[in-house]
Amino acid sequence: MSTDWTPEQMPSQAGRQVVVTGANSGVGFEATRAFAAAGAHVVLAVRSTERGQEAKRAVADEYAGASLTVAELDLADLDSVRAFAEWYRTEFDAIHVLCNNAGVMAIPRSETADDFETQFGVNHLGHVALTAGLLDTLRRTNGQTRVVTQSSGVHERGRIDFEDLQSEADYDKWAAYAQSKLANVLFAYELDRRLRAANASVASVACHPGYADTNLQRRGPEQAGSRLRLFGMQVANAVFAQSAERGAWPMLYAATHPDVDGGEYVGPGGLLNMRGHPTEQSSSDRSYDRDVARPLWDVSEDLTGVQFDLPTPTATH
Repeated sequence: MSTDWTPEQMPSQAGRQVVVTGANSGVGFEATRAFAAAGAHVVLAVRSTERGQEAKRAVADEYAGASLTVAELDLADLDSVRAFAEWYRTEFDAIHVLCNNAGVMAIPRSETADDFETQFGVNHLGHVALTAGLLDTLRRTNGQTRVVTQSSGVHERGRIDFEDLQSEADYDKWAAYAQSKLANVLFAYELDRRLRAANASVASVACHPGYADTNLQRRGPEQAGSRLRLFGMQVANAVFAQSAERGAWPMLYAATHPDVDGGEYVGPGGLLNMRGHPTEQSSSDRSYDRDVARPLWDVSEDLTGVQFDLPTPTATH
């Protein structure tokens, strides 16, 4: 379904609570701007509160009435995830939109504070733990409530390697990234099925930004110390990418469009799904495989130590 949707068509977000991970830069920052412009109170969940405060000032300078809170969240540290969720539950009694947006891409192999491969740990497991920590608040919130999980078109190349989830035996930075992004879609769909089985008034949606010009592409070459690759990424961004602002449109559509009711995959509808207005699309065949989604759900709970109080869906959900 092609659209000409832009954030100007978002319903008013006044009185609504939104959490955006990775809100200080790129797509997360642009989503924060748009939510604030529409009247939402936005919690900028960021690893660096200093950069988060800079982002907050930038949005507040543009929108004088912007309602914003900066809070520390390091998705590479489950203690930080738990602390953020506990803080949020203490400070706020509602959450209308949780945007699981932050991520890392194609970096040299490293490990999180909990000994997970960093891409799988940050992109997938950290957001699983965060969603679990905020689920009760999401379910108690009145009105249209959604969890939006950011994936990537690269998920189509991904496979879940249950024998080597942490890429210890063999590490390829792009394969690890693709696995983490496939995990994002599998998680979003399985979460939606379980929410439906629980008759919960929360919808889970997956999205991807297409090819957006952000710092995400630069971090891998920078960490690897490759000037040539960094230059190549900069040229590709300049020639092919859409802006980070437009890269945020699918997430904003997934979070606010009245026709979205859960289980969708939203991305740009233009050239090769890399740019353009947001549309509801099909993700990869693997992303719909429940025989992969269920064991991934189980192992994700085991690794993070969280427990979703949701029933296992039947074949009809």
